[in-house]
Amino acid sequence: MRQSELFTKTRRETPADEVSKNAKLLVRGGFIAKEMAGVYSFLPLGLRVLSKIIGIVRREMDSIGGREVFLSALQEKEIWKKTDRWDDEKVDIWFKTKLRIGGELGLAFTHEEPLTRLMKEHIRSFRDLPAFLYQFQTKFRNETRAKSGILRTREFLMKDLYSFCRTKEEHEAFYDRVKETYRRIFKAVGLGDRTYLTFASGGSFSKYSHEFQTETEAGEDVIHLCEKCLIAVNDEIIKEQKVCPNCGSAALVKKNAVEVGNIFSLGTRFSEAFALLFLDEGGKRQPVIMGSYGIGPARVMGTVVETSSDERGIIWPASIAPFSLHLISVGGRDKNVSARADELYKKLSSKGVEVLYDDRDASAGEKFADADLLGIPLRVVAGKEAVEKGRFEIKDRKSGKVSFKAETELMKL
Repeated sequence: MRQSELFTKTRRETPADEVSKNAKLLVRGGFIAKEMAGVYSFLPLGLRVLSKIIGIVRREMDSIGGREVFLSALQEKEIWKKTDRWDDEKVDIWFKTKLRIGGELGLAFTHEEPLTRLMKEHIRSFRDLPAFLYQFQTKFRNETRAKSGILRTREFLMKDLYSFCRTKEEHEAFYDRVKETYRRIFKAVGLGDRTYLTFASGGSFSKYSHEFQTETEAGEDVIHLCEKCLIAVNDEIIKEQKVCPNCGSAALVKKNAVEVGNIFSLGTRFSEAFALLFLDEGGKRQPVIMGSYGIGPARVMGTVVETSSDERGIIWPASIAPFSLHLISVGGRDKNVSARADELYKKLSSKGVEVLYDDRDASAGEKFADADLLGIPLRVVAGKEAVEKGRFEIKDRKSGKVSFKAETELMKL
């Protein structure tokens, strides 16, 4: 991509109506645009990052037997009445709307109910189980707080996975597989060294659920971390779970964190409400045992920005960066420099390297400032030295280390 043809532009000024670091940097860098409080659009650069996060999550979901679906956002109130989750007194985050022909619909904030109803058409006997379905779908939640950029929004993308099992033991085995899968996901997106499995309230489903909480001062949650086991307890259950669930240590350290994933054992609450039953090997009807597992790809993106940035801008992990390499031509109107940069851009692109090429008619200082803001892992500078000596300046965005390489070396990056 030539930067002169990039749809979005960077901004020098910090958005006056944003308080969170992730929103300030993402808006300034042209990754997202704010539509209203708690609602953001993803622009080309931001969509590239989001798509890479989705790709990592999708790969891992497929690896554990997940099958991808895409359910509707519009919801009939009748199916939610079956689980007593339609009434605003019971669930206060609904967005609801009325049909012109009469009747009321809701915009889904989760999908246990519609998917359970759907599975009645696909589960008959023990031979149909276990089954694991997931989706990437827009959710709507009427949040009262929406001041954390893309960490907490009223419209957001969610990866929600649902498991349908025959026995408690089968469910628990898959539940543990998801824990390990989530660890791989958060490591792959660059959050692994500060994201902790966290014991949290199980609500009406089980004594405990599990969250994956990333330590950051921007976090709205409070966790208590066992630094020996790297397992945490959410502040909401610290009265009943006062020690590390793994080693029993009471030396827990209080930290702020962002919840980037969660997993719940749902038991038979939804299967019983919808009569989702299967014939076991003895011919007896049994309720299906369910679980749900969520990750917010956009929230992950915002959390990466909160934890991987400096005073100059974002520092993207290579795995989710919008481009792998930022090529910058700094020859001004020197046609030899421009020609050399053009040539390198074409060669790198032909080898499948994801290159953002800053070919704009702008000063070197402006280009370098934008490069730091955008946070692409490697910056390659094509200037007079590239023409005269055949050497290109390479700067690592994370470490700040500068080196010089010939074109043949660049082709190996």
